[in-house]
Amino acid sequence: MLSYIAMLASLYLPRGLLLGLLVVSLPVEVSAAPLPRETLSLDAGWRFHLGDIAPPEIRGHGMSYANAKAGRAWGAAAPQYDDTQWRQLDLPHDWAVEGPFDPKANVSQGYRPRGVGWYRRNFRLDAADRGRHIELQFDGIATHATVWFNGSLVQRNFSGYNSFYIDLTPMAKYGGEQNTIAVRVDAEPMEGWWYEGAGIYRHAWLVKRAPLHIVTDGVYAQPRRDEDGRWRVPVEVTLANAGKAAAQAEIEAELLDAQGKTVASVRGAANVGLFDQAAAKLEFAVDAPRLWTLEDPALYQLRTRVRQAGAVIDENTVDVGFRYFHFDADRGFFFNGRPLKLKGVCLHQDHAGVGVAVPDSLWEFRLRELKALGVNAIRSAHNAPAKEMLDAADRLGLLVMDENRNFNTSDDTMRQLEWLVRRDRSRASVFLWSVFNEEPVQGTEIGYEMVRRMGAAVKRLDVTRPVTAAMNDGVFATANVSQAVDVVGFNYQQNEYDRFHAANPKLPMFSSEDTSSFMTRGAYQTDLDKHVMNSYDEEPSSWGATHRAAWKAIAERPFVAGTFVWTGFDYRGEPTPFTWPSAGSFFGMLDLAGFPKAAAWLHQAQWIDDRPILQLLPHWNWAGREGQPIKVMVMTNAERVELRLNGRLVSEQAVDRYTMPNWQVPYAPGRLEALAKRDGEVIARQIVETTGEPVRLQLLPDRRTLAGDGRDALPVTVQALDARGRPVPTANLGVEFSIDNGRIIGLGNGDPNSHEPEKGTLRSLFNGLAQVIVQSQPGGHGALRLSASAPGLRAAKLKIGVAAVSPPPAVPAGNAQLVLEGWRGSPFSASRPDPHVRLLDNDMNSWAWLGVGRIETDDKASWRQQRVRFTPYAETQKSGDWLRFEQLSGKAEIWLDDKLLGRKDDAGAREFSLRLPPGQGERELSVLIETSPGTASGFVSAMVDSQGAEN
Repeated sequence: MLSYIAMLASLYLPRGLLLGLLVVSLPVEVSAAPLPRETLSLDAGWRFHLGDIAPPEIRGHGMSYANAKAGRAWGAAAPQYDDTQWRQLDLPHDWAVEGPFDPKANVSQGYRPRGVGWYRRNFRLDAADRGRHIELQFDGIATHATVWFNGSLVQRNFSGYNSFYIDLTPMAKYGGEQNTIAVRVDAEPMEGWWYEGAGIYRHAWLVKRAPLHIVTDGVYAQPRRDEDGRWRVPVEVTLANAGKAAAQAEIEAELLDAQGKTVASVRGAANVGLFDQAAAKLEFAVDAPRLWTLEDPALYQLRTRVRQAGAVIDENTVDVGFRYFHFDADRGFFFNGRPLKLKGVCLHQDHAGVGVAVPDSLWEFRLRELKALGVNAIRSAHNAPAKEMLDAADRLGLLVMDENRNFNTSDDTMRQLEWLVRRDRSRASVFLWSVFNEEPVQGTEIGYEMVRRMGAAVKRLDVTRPVTAAMNDGVFATANVSQAVDVVGFNYQQNEYDRFHAANPKLPMFSSEDTSSFMTRGAYQTDLDKHVMNSYDEEPSSWGATHRAAWKAIAERPFVAGTFVWTGFDYRGEPTPFTWPSAGSFFGMLDLAGFPKAAAWLHQAQWIDDRPILQLLPHWNWAGREGQPIKVMVMTNAERVELRLNGRLVSEQAVDRYTMPNWQVPYAPGRLEALAKRDGEVIARQIVETTGEPVRLQLLPDRRTLAGDGRDALPVTVQALDARGRPVPTANLGVEFSIDNGRIIGLGNGDPNSHEPEKGTLRSLFNGLAQVIVQSQPGGHGALRLSASAPGLRAAKLKIGVAAVSPPPAVPAGNAQLVLEGWRGSPFSASRPDPHVRLLDNDMNSWAWLGVGRIETDDKASWRQQRVRFTPYAETQKSGDWLRFEQLSGKAEIWLDDKLLGRKDDAGAREFSLRLPPGQGERELSVLIETSPGTASGFVSAMVDSQGAEN
């Protein structure tokens, strides 16, 4: 059988020249035993260019012909494109947060220009990987992404929130040959009306698996509790076969507890056709499992193995949790058999300093801060969340309403919904699928029919969770979406709760979004001219309600299962009720950096019962307002609260946990004290004092250690202290930072009106606080040292331990190597060919198209010429470099631009290098190769790089 190379020759060479031609294929190395699955990080070593790069105009017959061929991308998508002058960076990356604010940019995107950017990365695959299934995975790219691999277009993706997976196997190169990924990101298109960032802002991975393997997101296990209280775990394992023939596999599923002990196991089998998929369905019973609860989120590991001939060829592990729940139309939500009021928040994904490129550990921080406030549920608003956020929710014990972004029933958007369900359906934290948020057709037959189809698609993949939709209107229309969901989500319709329940007594409901009340952290006087909102929960939006009123409407109605407050954190964009210069929202219970506003303390006092909660507002620095009334507010879960000023009783009030006690207190400098009481006993006290001027800075880390893997990050709080060591809540001074043995990846202060850069080393305190986010360096160990200084203040120094850890498995980045592609080869001849001969531009067939090179033999002829045109990289044009041939077989003359560059005088097959001299613009390389008839002739590939050596 002719090889692929011979097939190409048959296409491009005249028939007469095929006589006597023998193609010599290189040995294909395939491992005798399958190598284990490898999931390797592709985050490090990318090159980035901000701005679009137009491909060259396609002109002429030859260029037009080449343009139509696989692997012949042009411009920045071409493997040989010179990216050596581009910026080097690691993922995740959000270029929008790096840029300046622009009043002409979109207010909804936080006045951050977005535009177009390019990313490129090179890597090599070991020869032992040949025969394995190679998959490229992007967790999230904002927004439209076009991906090329080795010069071939391999993916177009049209959502910034879904992951996508690309099979690289057919086009991958092995051994010394370099592989190139090029990604063009167009961030101009918008999917939402909030800040969405720009770039490859989530992780990238390279996954190597056996030809017969478990597909990505291919293990589905959701423990189920039967009516008799017994637990069973159905397991569905989807296999794919990219091998050489149909295959049979044995599947083993094993459940492990937290100590690694096997709890249960089951085996099954599957037959998988060639280039096909098959699902194996297994099930096992588990006696008295430890439940996943919000207080004790116990997780088990499900380890799935695929065997052939007794050998494990693939393995996958997912976390699962045993929990059960249901919605009741009259009594709300029940979790693990007990009533549970949902105390949730809506959450966008950007954070101060880093935009949407949120480090994994920062997701843990964000969810930990929310849970401390009594939050028990998260709504991913309004898109698929990062899987690292779900990891944290699984570990911490938070329920997640998983929300689809694009409401559409086209094939493309249905695939996005199905991907979301497949990825997240084994999660313990996920308990609701939401198919949309506030769609104009929600009260029409169109919306009803669309949701029916989307709900059916969800149920084909997962029947354990209800489907919902967040509706802000249309619930009483003749045909509407509430008739097509399992649970109805209400956005801002608190006046309709009773009416809807009366009209639909068997349909469960909850508040999928409410409140939308404005606050500026640390501000206690509204100033509309300065875009400042006070913190007393007195500034609701026109469509929403105060935090207190919204929660009361839900808490007093058992049939309303709970709330999702808009929002947990502030976010960029949507600076309602303002526009420029405001660039961020005012809705959050926490500001953009995670510092709590009064709303956070308010809900903590309303939602937590198992420990005393007490928070006293405002600060007590009101110079110039002596004798004037200052509103004082206390948030507490106590029965009564006593307020004292400078030791004298102001008054004692009973606590209404919906409204909370408040006073008008004439200002006098000194000490304001609140004492919380239960059954007449003081259970908590808090003091707020008038401070002096700031004299020094303080740095407070969220944690005391970092993993030295180059990925772990933590926020550090920056504040100013007076001479008595008290934080000064009115300090708004500038701070400069320096760091050793680590890096600063972001700065913030929670001010929605600030235009200070979020990258760099300078940031101002806002109402007493700022945040600097530090990250370890790859291979880090010892101590990270951070310092903060401000004019006239004593500097602060902080030492954070950096633990030496093994780096995560990763794909090494390739060096700057120009692989010469597009070679053409003359027919074999008995005499030495003319190195100066010219081909016509429209001659597609006299010389064969060889790609990166080729080794062949001819029974009679001994000479052949191979030629390529290329443009060296900028540095090579200036200084020269090495021209290196991999496995050059035969004697050879190497001609550059019609001048003899060098010779290879021996006929043996070996690597051959020679110096490439400087030179501007495009170059032409011709290689004349001489061998004995019937002997191998040619080379595997040729490249220009710094790895050559004298021969």
